[in-house]
Amino acid sequence: MKKLLVTGGAGFIGANFVHYWLKNYPDDQVVVLDALTYAGNLANLAPVQDQQNFSFVQGNICEQGLVESLLLEHDIDTLVHFAAESHVDRSITGPDAFIETNIIGTYNLLKAAKQVWIDNPQNAGKAPIEHRFHHVSTDEVYGTLSATDPAFTETTAYAPNSPYSASKAASDHLVRAYHHTYGLNVSTSNCSNNYGPYHFPEKLIPLVITNILHNKVLPVYGDGMQIRDWLYVEDHAYGIDLVLQKGKVGETYNIGGNNEWANIHIVQEICGLMEQAFANNSALAEKFPEAFAAIAQNTASLITYVQDRPGHDRRYAIDATKTRDELGYVPRESFATGIAK
Repeated sequence: MKKLLVTGGAGFIGANFVHYWLKNYPDDQVVVLDALTYAGNLANLAPVQDQQNFSFVQGNICEQGLVESLLLEHDIDTLVHFAAESHVDRSITGPDAFIETNIIGTYNLLKAAKQVWIDNPQNAGKAPIEHRFHHVSTDEVYGTLSATDPAFTETTAYAPNSPYSASKAASDHLVRAYHHTYGLNVSTSNCSNNYGPYHFPEKLIPLVITNILHNKVLPVYGDGMQIRDWLYVEDHAYGIDLVLQKGKVGETYNIGGNNEWANIHIVQEICGLMEQAFANNSALAEKFPEAFAAIAQNTASLITYVQDRPGHDRRYAIDATKTRDELGYVPRESFATGIAK
């Protein structure tokens, strides 16, 4: 039986991981630590809040003492670190929060884990506690690709281009250093763009869906031909599961969806699916009376091209060959099945 501390577990990916874990490992204990900033939402955890093997603590990962107390109180052996500022646009206009949370926060988690799992005086003369610190990172640390470049592998040189990706790159390096210098049992996964339930509506896919429902413009940066690899969020949780169960300590694993799409094509696909939904279900027009374009089957009229954001990376693509070959990872959802859900 594992005892997990999940940081950022009330956010989009973290909450989906909690649901996945409790469903697949009902005897394990899960503690969520989340500061409940703008992207954290307790409602994301409502389906599991009454389970005896689940508990929630509101707090900041920068509070090393709090983290140490949770590791000790709950006898935690596995820390899965999702907590992060993650929106590139916000990092451009307000980078300070990204430095504080993504770098300083991760650093304090590492210090707390080392203190409890390795340096704890109660462990004097004993072997270090069996533990795992798993760090969830992003493909954005690798920089940008041209249309013909090969996809990112685990050995691709880091070349972050935004304050967000730079802060995540720094946290990746700290995790690596704590393994090689102090012997902390760590692993890291770098994922592609996630989508799915509980997605915060500032991100592309939920933004397009909600804006259609309220008949608002669908903003598309530049020419809309920025390419991303889209990963259904439960497939991401599955990939992390495999890393925790089979992955080698100290290693990095790429988790992708094998699913590259240009942003404008994602927007157009959602427009078509929304029109289809309204055409097939007359009750939707009553439930969402503001969705005039969807009701009129003309959602493409909402698409509006806007000025590209500074330093916008052109393409991301994940090569998950290592994760497939070593761990058996293959995405379970196609984009067609995932976007329908």
